[in-house]
Amino acid sequence: MAAVVDAMRAFFAPSTFVIDSENPGDVVARESLLDRAMGPDRRRKSSEKLRRGRIPAERLALVARAEDGHVIGTVRLWNVEAGVDREGHGVPALLLGPLAVDPAHEGRGIGGMLMRAAIQEAKNRGHGAILLVGDAAYYERFGFFAERAQHLVMPGPFERNRFLALELKDGWLDGAAGILVASGRKLALPPLKRAA
Repeated sequence: MAAVVDAMRAFFAPSTFVIDSENPGDVVARESLLDRAMGPDRRRKSSEKLRRGRIPAERLALVARAEDGHVIGTVRLWNVEAGVDREGHGVPALLLGPLAVDPAHEGRGIGGMLMRAAIQEAKNRGHGAILLVGDAAYYERFGFFAERAQHLVMPGPFERNRFLALELKDGWLDGAAGILVASGRKLALPPLKRAA
């Protein structure tokens, strides 16, 4: 009965939010949201190896903001090479993740809106494909399928049936095979001061 009541509250609750570009002031709120939504093991995932020490793809870090400005959802896309093509050249692509919505705001379509905005922005910026590791039943509605990633592998343990791809340009992943490799800009760290 509690689940039904919660579902009814979510249905009738006001769901005013906006999709916006992430800004430096969102870092603490985003990390806190990810901890709540994904738990303490989120940093051990194979996809995290591709994100570690990197900056998201240009203009492809988005947040959902509540009316009061609080971050209630997040999605980021990262530059990767999706293996190599038949001539041995790296295949540029994007890796999506993490996608998360604050548990207090689930069921309002926020995740779907973030996905559609991220896909459209990636398309607008001329990218050819997006890959992700996630629940096929959820991501297939956005056009992600395991077949398009069948010749690609993640750098570490992953579930084959959860490794999905969406081509933004027809045939972009044709012939692509091999391991995903991070190719995005590295996070600039301030220089270390030497002890005197």
